[in-house]
Amino acid sequence: MPMPTDRINLLIAGKAHADWERYRVDSDLLTPADAWQASLGQIGGLPASVVEGALFELRVGDTPVMVGRIDDIHDEVGPGGSSLNISGRDLAGALLDCAAPLFTKRQATLDEIVAAIAAPYGLSKIRIDADATERREKVGVEPGDTAWNVLAHAAEANGLWPWMEPDGTLVVGGPDYTTPVQAHLLMRRDGNGNNLRRLARSRSMARRFSELTVLGQTHGTETAQGQHRVTGVVRDSGVGYHRPRIVTDHEANNPAIAAARANKLLADSRLDALTLTAEVSGHRIDAPGLPGHGKLWTPGMRIALKSEPHNLDGTYFLIARTFTGGRGQPSITTLTLKEDGVWTLDAHPHQRKHRRGKNDVPGQIVPLKP
Repeated sequence: MPMPTDRINLLIAGKAHADWERYRVDSDLLTPADAWQASLGQIGGLPASVVEGALFELRVGDTPVMVGRIDDIHDEVGPGGSSLNISGRDLAGALLDCAAPLFTKRQATLDEIVAAIAAPYGLSKIRIDADATERREKVGVEPGDTAWNVLAHAAEANGLWPWMEPDGTLVVGGPDYTTPVQAHLLMRRDGNGNNLRRLARSRSMARRFSELTVLGQTHGTETAQGQHRVTGVVRDSGVGYHRPRIVTDHEANNPAIAAARANKLLADSRLDALTLTAEVSGHRIDAPGLPGHGKLWTPGMRIALKSEPHNLDGTYFLIARTFTGGRGQPSITTLTLKEDGVWTLDAHPHQRKHRRGKNDVPGQIVPLKP
């Protein structure tokens, strides 16, 4: 049975719902809108407040995990009894699904852009985690743009990324690799001191490249001629054989942007090179003496991991986590780990099309002169 501190509590209209047969709660820094789903058997009828679109707060024990709205409800009654399946997402779900408000701004700050996008959806708690941001000469929203795409474009233009905090705060920022390690994970062959239920390592060369070239262009002006071969080239020293790739990016309108874009695309291609999937008991960190002791596992944490069977001993970055459990089942947390310091964001102003990116730099990326 789940410990009281791991019990999933769904709060709607001041009432708490718990004792789920099964539940799953996902959070991923790379995926817009965290999500959850739960099921319950032998229901005696739904409370009037549990309807699609209802505002909810999800907690693990007394700790907030997510604020959002219910997406789907499926209740069924038949010869075998009754059942309820319910799911929802955090407040970013509306930004992902719906249109951005139409506006045009000149000399707009990031704070102004984010507020203009978020306000119509009731997102009043906003935090910009950046020392400095750029003022945009002109920002325009076109019909058909989703609120999330416009938000992500504005964030990426400043080398940042948006996500939702458990209390419903919209954050635009990036990873902080200066935070201390908050947990230790251990897998020894003799089992002494192990706190990992399972650890899987996936390595891939499918999306890695020995050399990546970005070809851009710049349009002519009254005072300068256009350039048709703006080039940025980077190499990945971790690939020991010939695997080149060439990408055309019309937003790379000078050599510096082309080189930065090549660097980021190469890092994007390497994000999938190493993924560690760890499974632990409970939903909280059991690490006395460390800053994370008693906290819920949360994306963005830095984790020390040692596995003798995998020959691993280092610090890794928690990019995603999933809580699962239910009535008569153990509470389990699945952690997705990447190499520490690999997910970084480079400023990339978007002119037309949005290209979402992730970043990974295990090894060395060597920029070449264009």
